Amino acid sequence: MVEAETILLGAASLDIYKADGRILPGGGCLNMAYHWRQLGLPHRFVTRIGPDGEQLFRDFFQRHEIAYLPESWVGNGRTPSIDIAFLPDGQIYMDNFVEGVLADFQLTSAEEAMVAQAERVHAVLVDSIEREVHRLAEMGVWKRPFRSADFLDFRHLTLERFAATMPLLDLGFIGWPGSLDDPLLPQLRQIVFDLGKLLVVTLGSRGVWVWDGRSQPQEWFYNVEAIPVQGSTVGCGDAFIAYFLAEFWRGGDLDAAVAQGKLGGKMATGWKRPLPESAYRS
Repeated sequence: MVEAETILLGAASLDIYKADGRILPGGGCLNMAYHWRQLGLPHRFVTRIGPDGEQLFRDFFQRHEIAYLPESWVGNGRTPSIDIAFLPDGQIYMDNFVEGVLADFQLTSAEEAMVAQAERVHAVLVDSIEREVHRLAEMGVWKRPFRSADFLDFRHLTLERFAATMPLLDLGFIGWPGSLDDPLLPQLRQIVFDLGKLLVVTLGSRGVWVWDGRSQPQEWFYNVEAIPVQGSTVGCGDAFIAYFLAEFWRGGDLDAAVAQGKLGGKMATGWKRPLPESAYRS
């Protein structure tokens, strides 16, 4: 099955908009799944939701032809959720994340077999997904190329956790929110070089930093053209990674992959929410 060649592993959540009470399907993985379908990249989304979100997510997945596993995607408990408020400048503030059924997330044996056979797996590393990646690695399931993961904004991580997880990956991403002279960055770069791995650090409008230790330690910095944000910047990181990976898997060219990633991120600044309004309409 073509979709089994690429697995997207992570959380789907309910985005609860406090201003009007609107509840929409959300989560970084869901945003990536949408972009991959727009790009024509077949994949299968492995996640967990609760019965309270089943109809909402099923409608979204079917509308956008996102492959999932209906026999195992509903767990016992609440669907993960997060409260969202719009700030005066149009940006989004997120708070009160409820982990729900994701708290004890573990793949079924059928899902483990699918991950073991997949050519590519990308994981978005909330805590429960990070734990599962380590469990899969200990089982010998997490071993075929290509393995990548999003460390998000790194605020919930430590150097020790990063150093323990990065060896399990071929490629990592960090959406760095801090300053470029933060002393943590050289330490992260040294870990990447020592491991012989590849890490992409996105810096919003400040640029994209790529650290490549695969053959010999090298780094590149790519400028980003700052543009007026018509909507918000929420979802830009997800779009960047989705577009980057789709191009990188096609030919392995870092310059081309960064260029495509920047295109995806730029596009996402035009939307008020993480995805265009048309994505949420039935």
